[in-house]
Amino acid sequence: MLSEQIQTRINRELKKYPADQKQSAVMAALRFVQDEKGWVSTDDMADVAAYLGMPKMAVYEVATFYHMYNLKPMGKHTITVCTNLSCTLCGAGDTVAYLHARLGIGLGEVTADGKYGLREGECMGACKDAPLFTVDNKRLCGRLSNEKIDQILAELDKS
Repeated sequence: MLSEQIQTRINRELKKYPADQKQSAVMAALRFVQDEKGWVSTDDMADVAAYLGMPKMAVYEVATFYHMYNLKPMGKHTITVCTNLSCTLCGAGDTVAYLHARLGIGLGEVTADGKYGLREGECMGACKDAPLFTVDNKRLCGRLSNEKIDQILAELDKS
């Protein structure tokens, strides 16, 4: 069941589209669920589908196509490292290795304390700042070095 807050946010989003195009709000609806719960379950996808009047499979296809949706709990902060070609050529592998060493987790894993999840992501459209990662799909961090990663993790540890 979608919370009142999520329904209110979806209703606000629906005003942007023609009444017969409610499915246009599917990406925003999934984001609202993830913002509230930290991830999107198949039950959440079914609830979004019912709310928008669209097939469950169509919502599932969107949620599984885009890397920005967590389909399992990924910790308080999800770090998604771009590993596409430009980032890889600029050191994404070193970034992943450093995060693995610092956090003690690999890609697709969550720290034991539930504070961090580490994911691999597709191109984030900021190749000039490679290597880079996002934090919680909201903050883009680029031109990463071990020192910059330490600084970002220290800031996140305070939150």
